Amino acid sequence: MRKRRPPVASLDQVRIRREGNDAIIDFRDPTIATTHFRIGPSVHRLSDQQILTRFNKIVTAEQKAARPRRYVAIEIPPGRPQVRYVPAAEQWAPRGGVLRCVIDDSGPDGEAVVHVDDRSFSLPEFGRLLCTYAGWGMRITFVPEESLAVAPRVEVGDPGE
Repeated sequence: MRKRRPPVASLDQVRIRREGNDAIIDFRDPTIATTHFRIGPSVHRLSDQQILTRFNKIVTAEQKAARPRRYVAIEIPPGRPQVRYVPAAEQWAPRGGVLRCVIDDSGPDGEAVVHVDDRSFSLPEFGRLLCTYAGWGMRITFVPEESLAVAPRVEVGDPGE
């Protein structure tokens, strides 16, 4: 069963541990998902309360952003960078809500590689990039490479019928 998204929490509701540059926030309530909160090298200098304060600010911002309103996904125009590197988190993140990418099998042992703009991401790297939107839904629409900049018409149906 899928665990619930982490809420704003107090120190008595969580256990915080550090692994590498991440703070791992384990909720005492087993129905709430554990969070790997990428902070960077400073994670080792921060107190548990400082880590939790940063985390709670993000949860509050996400809750505010998710308040009922019509969602409009922003697509970065072709020719502009769709991803950016965030040094504080030591990872790549999408700049908008739409990613145009091409998949091939050029990785080790035929592993999939995802190309966004002029960058190539292994599956673990691309998965980390997607974690920027943890808790969101995702629709994947496959299109020919030459049609990446055009949103296709979508029909609902079962191709097996």
